[in-house]
Amino acid sequence: GVQTCALPISARQLAEELKQYRGQNPLVLAIPRGAVPMAKVIAGELGGSFDVVLVRKLRAPFQPELAIGSIDESGWAYIAEHAASTGASKDYIESEKQAQMETIRKRRNQYTPIRPPIDPGGRIVIVVDDGLATGSTMISALHGLRARNPAKLICAVPVAPPDTLKKVEKMADEVICLEVPDYFMAVGQFYRNFSQVEDEEVIEILRDSAINV
Repeated sequence: GVQTCALPISARQLAEELKQYRGQNPLVLAIPRGAVPMAKVIAGELGGSFDVVLVRKLRAPFQPELAIGSIDESGWAYIAEHAASTGASKDYIESEKQAQMETIRKRRNQYTPIRPPIDPGGRIVIVVDDGLATGSTMISALHGLRARNPAKLICAVPVAPPDTLKKVEKMADEVICLEVPDYFMAVGQFYRNFSQVEDEEVIEILRDSAINV
């Protein structure tokens, strides 16, 4: 059987794995929305700053749950090898990129009107997601952050399949993953209580942490 755990527990376990960065003021970045409460806990445990990194998955035509790639805030897009096999034409990918950029802009305005995003340059940056499936959003997040010259770039997740981890390891200086199951369908199968995090909760957490940047 698959081990299940609640988000706060895995956040504390990840913080434990990252404890060497305590006192080094790491910047802990959440991929919204699911990872936001976890990243907040990790930033608190490590005495670091907390923020969001905005990336969106590009959805397959007729299968919005399936990622065919992802796009970051600068407009850089990662397109997965399987994109064409889902029937995604060049035109489709272009319009999907535009649609997701629009959501990113909207979220940025919504999430951080209280304060500008924190600059990752020269800092230890820890990118947190609540789990990886294809890894495409994490790949975009890491790519976009690498371009901004962090001192060290770390990916921290509770769960990911082995082949996805291999892809992500190329993009980060260090990858921390609590569980690497061979049989993997969706991130939700690893949580007893996998409830969706809403925008309001993200905004509230960001507002709370605006004080200690």
